[in-house]
Amino acid sequence: MPDLTIPPTPPTPPVPLTALLAREDLGLRQIAGPTDPDIVIHWAHTSEMPDPYPYLLGGELLLTAGVHIPEAAGSGTYFADYVSRIVEAGGVALGFGVAPVHDTVPRALVAACDHYDLPLLEVPPPTPFSRVARAVWQLMAQARLAELRRVTEAQQSLAAAASRPDPVPSVLRQLAQRVSGRAVLYGPDGTEIAAAGRGAAGTEALAELAQVVRPSETPASATPPASATDTVPGAHLAAYALGTGQGFVLGVAAPHRDPGDHTIASVAAVLLSLLTGEHQSRTGANRSSALVRLLLGAAPEEVAPLLGTDRWVVVHAAPDTPVSDPVAASALGAALGSALIDLTPEVVRVLVPADREPGPQPGWTLGVSAPVAPQDWSAADTQAARTLARARATRAPLVRHGAAGRPGLAGLLPHGEAEAHARTLLAPLAASPALTETLRTWLSLHGSWDRTAVALAVHRNTVRQRIARCAALLDADLDDPDVRMELWFGLRHL
Repeated sequence: MPDLTIPPTPPTPPVPLTALLAREDLGLRQIAGPTDPDIVIHWAHTSEMPDPYPYLLGGELLLTAGVHIPEAAGSGTYFADYVSRIVEAGGVALGFGVAPVHDTVPRALVAACDHYDLPLLEVPPPTPFSRVARAVWQLMAQARLAELRRVTEAQQSLAAAASRPDPVPSVLRQLAQRVSGRAVLYGPDGTEIAAAGRGAAGTEALAELAQVVRPSETPASATPPASATDTVPGAHLAAYALGTGQGFVLGVAAPHRDPGDHTIASVAAVLLSLLTGEHQSRTGANRSSALVRLLLGAAPEEVAPLLGTDRWVVVHAAPDTPVSDPVAASALGAALGSALIDLTPEVVRVLVPADREPGPQPGWTLGVSAPVAPQDWSAADTQAARTLARARATRAPLVRHGAAGRPGLAGLLPHGEAEAHARTLLAPLAASPALTETLRTWLSLHGSWDRTAVALAVHRNTVRQRIARCAALLDADLDDPDVRMELWFGLRHL
C-alpha cells in the first residue's frame, strides 16, 4: 500500500555518523557495531533511564554516562536488554561517556552492541554531551544549507526548462536529472504521455500509484490525496496530482529519496500543472484566440463568441492595502468568476460575464459597470472607473453604475439628441478634461468637497478652484438644483 502517513523523522537532512566521527574537536571513537557509511543521525538525545524506549522517536544518537547501570550488570542480561530496546525504538547509535561514573566502556556493553549491530561510540572525558549535540545540529545546519542550495538551483533549472519550446519534456528531463531517477507524465486515462530518465525499477508500481491520486479513480464521495509515496525494491516512488482537475499525474521513481526531493518534485508538478492546465484547454485556447484576433484588428463583438457570453460587466478594483500583486489579482478574478484580469499599478480591471453578478470582496473596493454588449466594453470601462472613484469617496465596498431595472429619464429622449445636447451644453469645458471629470465627480457626490478630493486624489482647495472655474465657463449657478440636474444629464451622455 502507498505510504500516506507523516514520516517519523524530520525533513531536515540527517547527519552521517562518519561526519560526526570525523570531528577532531569531539574525539569520538567507534568501538563496536557496524561502520556502514550510510548510517545517519537525525538528532542527539541524552538519557540515563534503564529503559530508554519510551523516550525515543527513532533516528537518535543516544548519549549516556551509564548512571543507570547496576553494579552486577555485567553478569546478567542487562546490557543485552538495554541495547535491544534502543534498537527496537529506532535508535541508530549509542554514545557512552567515559568518566565520571565509569573509567572505561563496559565490555558487556561492547559485546551487546556488536550482537545487535548498534554503533557504539566512546565519548572521552573532555567532551561534554552538549558539545556532541551541538556538533550534530551544526552538521545538520550545514546539510540543510547545502540542501536549500540544491533545491534553489533545481527550481531555477526547472523554470528555465518550462520556458523552452518543448516545455513538458524539458521539465521531465530536468526533474529526472535532479532526483537521479525517472519522471513520467500520465494522462487522464492513465497512459504514459511523456517520460525522462533511466531506471525501470517500479515502473508498474508507479503507474498503479498514479491511480491513487487521480480524481477519476476515486469515488465521488472521497477526495483523493494530492500526493502519495511508496517503496519497492530498488526505488522510492511518488505521485503528484496536477492541479488542473483534468486527471494528469506526475510520477517520480528514484533509487533514493533526499529531503529536498519532495520540494523539487512539487515545483515540477506546479509547472506541469500550468503547462497542462486550463490555458491549454478549449476555454484557454479560445481566450488566447480572442486576444490574438483583437490584436490583429478584430472588433470586440467579433471575438466575444469565443469567450462564451454576449453580456459583460467591467469591474475596477482597488486594494485596501497600498500594493496589489499578481497572486492577489488572480484570487480576485477567481472570486469574481473570471480569468480576464488586467493588473495595473493603481487598479485591477476584470471583465466578468454579466450573469455572475459581482459582489463585495474582502480587502477590495469595487466599481462595477452596467451590463453591456462587447461593442460597449470601452464605455463600460469608463463607467467602472467612475463608480470606483465614487466607492472610494463614499467608503463603500462596491458601487454599481446606474439603477438596475429602471429606464430613467434618459430613456425618454433619443440617444443621438441627448448626446448632441450634452456636447452643446458642456462645450465650454471641452478643452479641459480635468474640469469635466471634476464636475462629474462633484455632482455625483452631491457637492461634497472632501469626498470629491478623495475620489480625484487632489486637495479640496483644488476641487473648489476647479468648480469655480466650471461655473464661470458655463456661466451657471451651480447651487441651483435645476442647473445641477441638467449638467448631470449632459455629463452622462458625453
